Amino acid sequence: MSKSGAMDLASNLGGKIDKSDVLAAVEKYEQYHEFHGGDEEERKANYTDMVNKYYDLATSFYEYGWGESFHFAHRWNGESLRESIKRHEHFLALQLGVKPGQKVLDVGCGIGGPLREIARFSNSSVTGINNNEYQITRGKELNRLAGVDKTCNFVKADFMKMPFPENTFDAVYAIEATCHAPDAYGCYKEIYRVLKPGQCFAAYEWCMTDAFDPDNAQHQKIKAEIEIGDGLPDIRLTSKCLEALKQAGFEVIWEKDLAKDSPVPWYLPLDKNHFSLSSFRLTAVGRFITKNMVKLLEYIRLAPKGSQRVSNFLEKAAEGLVDGGRREIFTPMYFFLARKPE
Repeated sequence: MSKSGAMDLASNLGGKIDKSDVLAAVEKYEQYHEFHGGDEEERKANYTDMVNKYYDLATSFYEYGWGESFHFAHRWNGESLRESIKRHEHFLALQLGVKPGQKVLDVGCGIGGPLREIARFSNSSVTGINNNEYQITRGKELNRLAGVDKTCNFVKADFMKMPFPENTFDAVYAIEATCHAPDAYGCYKEIYRVLKPGQCFAAYEWCMTDAFDPDNAQHQKIKAEIEIGDGLPDIRLTSKCLEALKQAGFEVIWEKDLAKDSPVPWYLPLDKNHFSLSSFRLTAVGRFITKNMVKLLEYIRLAPKGSQRVSNFLEKAAEGLVDGGRREIFTPMYFFLARKPE
């Protein structure tokens, strides 16, 4: 099981960053974003540093609030958040047609929650690629505890420049991860390279929808809140992802924004008007308690300086995600299934 206590949150905050350097890392991370004078081109040029700092700073908060799978999900009425997350992962495996013993790649795997779930569900061997050392260290430990460390592994590398030969994998998927790429075409082209001919790539992408108006100041504010709170260089339109897939050489089998027909809004766990005991830490009340707990832990020096500021930009993200979801200008689940031709 994933660590989830308050002391784990405090002790792991900052990931591989030295505790004395956390505040400086927070300041540097914030400077990449619009709210602190940064711009999109700088974020894209320095995406490796920006994303690594983000996940060193934010992973312990994610694990504390979400568990091992850091993503949203299409959700039915009567279905718990945890059930919907598992089903969301199983859906990917089913769409890809993953068979026992096949080699699968998880692009931007986090600490490996989906990797372990899909490996057990399909009896396949899943490799996770991730450029964050702290997340890989956590993932390896969790793989060992889950008993999948003999069939699943992690590779520390940039998914824009993967250290795999051509035509290596039987299936590739990405769950809310390739949104960190500075260039969708470059990312998809690299995935195309390592995927075997005739096989498929499926993903859930974070995107702005066609309802997003770049000339609307409120829409731009929401987009910027999501970018700073989630370590993103930019948020692409769904149409741009589709265009990049085709340019990379993929045949798109089908694509859809799964948020559109989700009976339970995907952003409900973060909505201030929603309360749930089963996902209490994600609710507004739970986040308020966490925020004040972090403030106390930082004050008594159990959490490093800068911890409150991480909590603050994550809260800004939650607000932006809910607003973006309500206005239907943002989706975390633009799904596509694409095939590499024979």
